[in-house]
Amino acid sequence: MIWKKFTIETSVEAEELVAEFLEELGFPGAEITDRVPLTEEEMKQMYVDVPLVPEGETETAEVSIYLDADQDEAAIEKLKAEVLEELARMEAYVNVGSKRITVTETEDDSTWQENWKQYYQPFRLGEDIVICPTWTEYKDIRPEDKVVRISSVMAFGTGTHETTKLCIEQLRKHLKEGQSVFDVGCGSGILAILSVLLGAGYVHGLDIDPQAVLSSRENAEANGLSEDRIAFSCGNLLAGNVIGAMNDEEKEEYQKASLGSGIAAVNPVQLVDLALGEADTVPARTYDIVVANILADVIIPLSAVIPQYLVPEGIFITSGITADRAEDVRTAMRGNGLTVLDTVQMGEWVSIVAKMSTK
Repeated sequence: MIWKKFTIETSVEAEELVAEFLEELGFPGAEITDRVPLTEEEMKQMYVDVPLVPEGETETAEVSIYLDADQDEAAIEKLKAEVLEELARMEAYVNVGSKRITVTETEDDSTWQENWKQYYQPFRLGEDIVICPTWTEYKDIRPEDKVVRISSVMAFGTGTHETTKLCIEQLRKHLKEGQSVFDVGCGSGILAILSVLLGAGYVHGLDIDPQAVLSSRENAEANGLSEDRIAFSCGNLLAGNVIGAMNDEEKEEYQKASLGSGIAAVNPVQLVDLALGEADTVPARTYDIVVANILADVIIPLSAVIPQYLVPEGIFITSGITADRAEDVRTAMRGNGLTVLDTVQMGEWVSIVAKMSTK
């Protein structure tokens, strides 16, 4: 898609205030760009699977929002006037920088995909797993290798992050031939696809991001996997969607739980509305294994929902958990009838595996 990028040049000191003002005008999720180096602690907490290189510090920052390509020019001028008026008001108590506003047209999203390809090369995970982009060749493929072909990386999940590696090892340990797997937060679909290659009979991948669903489907097709073996859908288990429908009492409990979880700032209704047109219809069922490579603040409330998707003695594999949140996750699991089986750490990240109680 092509968008109009509305950018305000301001100061690092004022960037958050500007973003908050834009949210008040109805533009949540502003993009902030500055060159303030990340601290060591911030680098440890970042949940990304591409390298981050902090640049030299500067006082200048840019705050951007994206508008529809056919946005009326009069509306854009009105927005400019409102922003400039607010910046002038802010200037009485904070440095707001140059206040320069630019409106540019973005390139088609597909160009990002093409530019990314030069950086994403084949690599080996462990002894017998190879992640191989379809646009390049990997000559060191052995007969016993399980090769995941990747044609799209437009969503999180290239397989290089420690959390993904942890999940792969747990899948290898717990997945038995012919079992079913539910991948919650599937990203680019790597864990879901690999589950099939490891012997799963059926895999369902779910993500709140429609682009992730498209990316996962493209990658499944690149691996020659049909929908009777692997399927993907867009939805959110914490928002009462077609898969995780909650009654009023359950919704109230979720809202209470989310207040202290760190995800309360995310509107669950908005997440459901991100579906491809409408929420994909997926039949409710239980699975032998549920895997969630997300974040502790999402896994904690998920722990109250996941048991309804597990068969008796089913396995819940999680990662994306920082070491300091591991006990919080274990407590949430135990409180929702799950028995913790294993905790494995790699670098700053932790994988916790639990089992569905038979009671």
